[in-house]
Amino acid sequence: MSEVYSEQEQMRRQALQELIDLGINPYPSEEFTINTTSKEILERYSENNESFQDVSIAGRIMSKRIMGSASFAEIQDNFGRLQVYLNRDELCPGEDKTFYNKVFKRLIDIGDIVGLKGHVFITKMGETTLHVKELKILTKSIKPLPIVKQKDGKTFDAFTDPEQRYRQRYIDLIVNPEVKDIFRKRAKMIQSMRDFLLGKGYLEVETPVLQPIYGGAAAKPFKTHHNKLDTTLYLRIANELYLKRLIVGGFDGVFEFAKDFRNEGMSRFHNPEFTQMELYVAYKDYEWMMNFFEEMIEKITIDLYNDTKIKVGDKFIDFKRPWKRYSMYEAIQHFTGVDISEMDEAQLLKAAEKLGVETDKTMGRGKIIDEIFGEKCEPSLIQPTFITDYPIEMSPLAKKHRSKKGLVERFEVICNGKELCNSFSELNDPLDQRERFKEQIELGKRGDQEAMVLDEDFLKAIEIGMPPTAGLGIGIDRLAMILTNSKSIQDVLFFPQMRPEKSGGTSSAGEELLKAGIPEEWLPVLAKAGYSSLSSLKETKHTKVFNDLCGFRKKLKLNIPPPSIEEVEKWCKA
Repeated sequence: MSEVYSEQEQMRRQALQELIDLGINPYPSEEFTINTTSKEILERYSENNESFQDVSIAGRIMSKRIMGSASFAEIQDNFGRLQVYLNRDELCPGEDKTFYNKVFKRLIDIGDIVGLKGHVFITKMGETTLHVKELKILTKSIKPLPIVKQKDGKTFDAFTDPEQRYRQRYIDLIVNPEVKDIFRKRAKMIQSMRDFLLGKGYLEVETPVLQPIYGGAAAKPFKTHHNKLDTTLYLRIANELYLKRLIVGGFDGVFEFAKDFRNEGMSRFHNPEFTQMELYVAYKDYEWMMNFFEEMIEKITIDLYNDTKIKVGDKFIDFKRPWKRYSMYEAIQHFTGVDISEMDEAQLLKAAEKLGVETDKTMGRGKIIDEIFGEKCEPSLIQPTFITDYPIEMSPLAKKHRSKKGLVERFEVICNGKELCNSFSELNDPLDQRERFKEQIELGKRGDQEAMVLDEDFLKAIEIGMPPTAGLGIGIDRLAMILTNSKSIQDVLFFPQMRPEKSGGTSSAGEELLKAGIPEEWLPVLAKAGYSSLSSLKETKHTKVFNDLCGFRKKLKLNIPPPSIEEVEKWCKA
């Protein structure tokens, strides 16, 4: 199928060829040396100093104002925007003014990347500006950017559609530069956490992503096949069991920033691929880990904002220690008025029904409690809060509570209604662990697709002997959402997982259009006109579709015969 270019795309391709005909390489190979940034110039330049008189800078052209023999433009680099001034006679000191009159004024477009050399001055309007003496084209852009316009403090034509922003993150980063700040803060957050852990003397490690047995969490895995070994492998759902093997091997503290994968639905809080930091420290327990986690998150918040209190949505969240603590049963009783601590599975099902919490026959006691807590307690926990002492059925890898029968030594931190971390006094009794795995197998037989599987090699490891250990898992993406005041997990991931994009090509929608008798050469034109599926044609009058297609054919200068109005009517009725 032939490409269909918009009028702007055609003009840019024509400009590209004209540059080549003039002997200008629009994609040069050699290095362009940069000695400063827009941020450095704007922050440090003043008329009273002699700095920035030999500037070499590169960036993307974001605006042009042609004023006869002189012009202003705005370039954007990694750190921000800078106004630049160009004078025809200085840019073209000889008789030949082609580079200014033709190249700069007509062939260089918004979105092109250029290298500039010159000196900095302040205009009569008080704006710090680069006076350009040399300009070099570094990259010709042949697809126009969505241009965001601002007037009287109002923004027009902003690139705000979430789906397009996530699919075309490269455009999002160009036209919405504030998005970069989110990812800079995320990187600073991770670096602060890493520095804290390394400062405590713990070892950063790497463990397998492809695993013969998935484990360490209650989740459904992605499955793949290794051809050479002829064996099934799974993308890891957690790195817990491998990190514990390292504790068995004699390391006192290990941690990993891991990409984990769970074959689950997507939402504002879930992405199938996510980042998790897991830490295991020998000879510690969950009480010690609670204090450790508080200390670490308080430090990270101060590193990012020089404060423990930050704004999240319309609320202020304070990470200053100490945080509030509830046991799981206390939290449920506090928020529902129901004491479930002595209830069996049948009683829990009735309690859940009374509370309006949906359950199904695959759920065991632990899952039912988890559903009640998730629906009736989590949304009310805005300030960081420890939830401790979980029922044993909910925690197959946690150690039994030292004094409370039927519970385990586990905590989660809930903040702004969502889980930030999970931690145990890790189960190191191999006989107890084997029985817990067997209980998970039974839940799997009942239909629980997230039930854990039995890992014999892990059991062998703890049979060798694992010291008392505290473990911690932190959802890095969730923490980044809170610390950057982002509403969706997709906002803190450069390239979140997306559903397949609908198009007018030979996707399923395109095949549908072809079956309706629409010629293949018209599919991209229909897509450009906004008719990417058969249903969109059926919902529109055939006369409008006909007029739209004829208009696009003329505008795009397409060398294909126009359809008749009768043909278009058949397409719309197909």
